[in-house]
Amino acid sequence: MKLSTEVQLAVSGASYLAAAVILCLILTACSASRYRQQADQEVYRIIENAEESVFGRHQPFTIDTEYSARSAEEIQTGEIIEQRQIAQSQFLTLEEALDLAVRHSRDYQSEKEQLYLAALNLTGERFRFFPQFTGHSSTLTHNRGPGGEESTQLGHRLSVGQMLLAGTDVGVTLANDLIRYYTGNPRRRAQSVLSLNIAQPLLRGAGRAVVAEQLKQAERNVIYAVRSYTQFQKEFSVSIVGEYFSLLQLRDNVRNRFLDFQSRTNTTSRLKDRFEAGLETTVGVGQAEQAELAARNSYQNVIASYERQLDQFKIRLGIPLATKLQLDDNELTDLTEAGLTATDLDPEVAYRIALTNQLELLNSIDRFEDRRRQVALVADNLRPDLRLTAGASLRSEGETDYAQFDLDDWQGDVGLQFNGPLNRLRERNQYRGALINFETAIRTLALDLDRKRNEIDNGLRSLIQFRENYRIQGMAVQLAEERVEGADLNIQANRATVRDLVEAQNELLAARNSLSAALVDYLNARLRLLLDIGILNTDIERYWLKPEASTIALDTVASEPTNALEDKPVLSPEILFGDS
Repeated sequence: MKLSTEVQLAVSGASYLAAAVILCLILTACSASRYRQQADQEVYRIIENAEESVFGRHQPFTIDTEYSARSAEEIQTGEIIEQRQIAQSQFLTLEEALDLAVRHSRDYQSEKEQLYLAALNLTGERFRFFPQFTGHSSTLTHNRGPGGEESTQLGHRLSVGQMLLAGTDVGVTLANDLIRYYTGNPRRRAQSVLSLNIAQPLLRGAGRAVVAEQLKQAERNVIYAVRSYTQFQKEFSVSIVGEYFSLLQLRDNVRNRFLDFQSRTNTTSRLKDRFEAGLETTVGVGQAEQAELAARNSYQNVIASYERQLDQFKIRLGIPLATKLQLDDNELTDLTEAGLTATDLDPEVAYRIALTNQLELLNSIDRFEDRRRQVALVADNLRPDLRLTAGASLRSEGETDYAQFDLDDWQGDVGLQFNGPLNRLRERNQYRGALINFETAIRTLALDLDRKRNEIDNGLRSLIQFRENYRIQGMAVQLAEERVEGADLNIQANRATVRDLVEAQNELLAARNSLSAALVDYLNARLRLLLDIGILNTDIERYWLKPEASTIALDTVASEPTNALEDKPVLSPEILFGDS
């Protein structure tokens, strides 16, 4: 039985050269942008499938930016410098700030790229188990011999390898050589060789668990990256919310400082009038003037602090610092009206919820499983090498046929290769290192679990603390306002000193600032706690105001009044610490 293919070549050496040039142009026709598109399509499909696997849904994902569609040559330094100098005014609500941050934040873009790179690495691991064209080459040579004989030689080599999940390595090589003589006795000579080689490990390196380990780990790494990216999205959103409200709190502080400065200015003016009437001493006027100067200085300092923090917020959002940013004070008003949303959870219940919901904690648990699995994989390297090999080849050589194979005339071999474990020092050290790394993984997982429990416990304590602070500061504001009013009236009636009024004004300022701080602190603590448990849903519109932002129903209560302090007993240290 014969398999033959005859190719008639009746072209000159120049024609061969022209054909080779055309072939090169065809091979290079796939542009760099096309490779990029292919990579994006494969990576985005991997990420989409991973999100479906983890969350049962997927969201649109891309790492493209405003520069992605342009070549590097187009983007000049001057353009970036000019862009960062653009000065414009922008009124920014909190929701608009979140949207702006997602589109322009450098940190957010970096996290997306890390997820992309994890999926990109998986494409490379998968490719290892696809047919590999490892030796494709074509050569065209024109020769002139000593006797003046001219010839053209055309050679082709094509090798295809395939790694199977069982560890089997299959290789196929086809080699063709064609020589055409033009002078003397014009003739041609052709030779073709088709060979097949198979290698199968039987001990060390055998089996799907060993061979596909890198592929399995790359797939798991994509899952980890999807979880980490989703967790980052939530934490990033909460951080933007927290920074926005911190700025609003500072703005409220600025207003309180200004009201305080105005109040002290009015007090100084009234005391000077009383001094002119002989009703006040120079000491009292001096105290009022000193308090006025201190209030003015504090007002300027808090303005500077606000402007510095606002610039940091612009950097966080990724917008030019030259932008004149105006925030929406209604957000703080809405938060005040919404009141304190209770998050009443038993610490043990919250911890158990976190074990199955907190994404980074799930990653820690799964990475421990990776380390445990790797111990057995490294131990496999200590086994002896036993490899089954087999090969076969067909050769065809003739003056008229380019290729002619006789399938009955084949050559082959089969054998066993054995390499005893006589030199396994490196493998021994790797195995011992893997055992140590596994012990480290045990401690790391235990620490991660303890840290998560500690975060949850501290979060619940903080909610109680800030809730109490908010109620107390509400009372403190009311009492301080009454005290300032009373001190002012008493001064006019000569029943109080200026020092009494200054102290009352100081207390009022501190109480007002502490009230807004306690409200923002409570909000941040609540969102942080929900993040630590893994039950915060940031997809809800204005989730920071709504109890349903928790994916698990929690007890909620209405805003508690701040004009009445609950009659709760204050525990002594002995009772608190259980000493009595």
